[in-house]
Amino acid sequence: MKFTTLLPADKYVVINRTMLTDKERKNLISLYEPIIGYAAVSLYLTLWRDLDRLELVSMDYNHHHLMGILKCSLDIIKEARSALEAVGLIKTYIKEGDINSYVYELYSPMSPKEFFAHPIFSIVLYNNLGKNEYELLKAEFQEYKIDLKEYTDITSTLNETYKSTNQVSFNALGTNETPITLQDQVDFDLLFSSIPKGIINEKSSNKKLKELINNLSFIYNLDTLKMVEMIRMVINDKGYIDKEELRKTARKYYQYQNNDKLPTLIYRSQPEYLKNPEGDNTKRGRVIYFFENTTPYDFLKWRYNGGNPTNHDLKILDMLLNDIKLKPAVVNVLIDYVLQKNDNRLVQAFVETIAGQWKRLNIETALDAMNIAEKEHKKYSKKITNPKIDKTIEPVWFNEKLESENMTEEEKDELTNILNKYKN
Repeated sequence: MKFTTLLPADKYVVINRTMLTDKERKNLISLYEPIIGYAAVSLYLTLWRDLDRLELVSMDYNHHHLMGILKCSLDIIKEARSALEAVGLIKTYIKEGDINSYVYELYSPMSPKEFFAHPIFSIVLYNNLGKNEYELLKAEFQEYKIDLKEYTDITSTLNETYKSTNQVSFNALGTNETPITLQDQVDFDLLFSSIPKGIINEKSSNKKLKELINNLSFIYNLDTLKMVEMIRMVINDKGYIDKEELRKTARKYYQYQNNDKLPTLIYRSQPEYLKNPEGDNTKRGRVIYFFENTTPYDFLKWRYNGGNPTNHDLKILDMLLNDIKLKPAVVNVLIDYVLQKNDNRLVQAFVETIAGQWKRLNIETALDAMNIAEKEHKKYSKKITNPKIDKTIEPVWFNEKLESENMTEEEKDELTNILNKYKN
């Protein structure tokens, strides 16, 4: 964190990255205030009040304005801002000069379900409130459930009710991810002290293992004690933690707790800031649009003609998104390329080789992934001298003519139907 001196004359502007409903205000006061304190909540609501009538952006203010409204010193304001930053409610930027200028981005509080499932926030709230008050608060936010076993779901889907007439995508402000910067997801001292000495080999505790435990804890919402339970199940006879079994155990636990659903990463499409500008109606442009607006799970399902991906395939998606951390559109391009080159088979070793190269090259967009795939394909084709080997097998988007060819109305309708079917 950069240390800066905050002065009353320093300017700031507020940018809204969310929506703050009455329910979210209640969440802020009931769930966050016991953790971050009243001063931080007051600062958040004051910054919200500074927004314009459309709740998008504020005019320029100075920090003397905040001091006058909150009736407190700059030290308290700075401390309150740090508390908001720590829990992901605000993100702060600074441009230094004779008078420093700040930008404060506001983000939504978590929903009660997300908050109570969070491995850190829920524990801190419990410690701050005590058992009785924590249980009362949790009961207050408990969702009322009706047994629907004897009911039939007759809800209309989007494509049953509406017909798509354009390719405009709609994004609510509230869908932005909370910018929480997390360090350790678990208490490693507690974790390793909870496992009796002699059971685990001391050499097991290395940086890569801790990174894996952190990633699994974050992805599958596992707290320290649950992680201890899982680690005990996967220690081999030599005292080492079987990393692959730990992944599998965490994944199975998550699916059991979530009605067989997988972590949300494989159901996410490309982030908006990494998408191509809309309006490119060439065939290649529409292919890119498809890669960017289809989740990896649905893309793989489409490539298998609507069939559900196998556990082997899902494991590969999990590896690409959670371990190697490729972007969703890049995963789609990679999957399409590998299936075309390997007779519709996902060979894990081949996938890992390409994924590792693309990650090292910092490939984050569909267009960059397509370009590098074409480049590698051409390089590989030149090395092949045996005429009996077919060099023509390649994805349709390798065709350079697609750059200038516009899609027919029939092709547009076909793509629209596919996107509607697999809308995430």
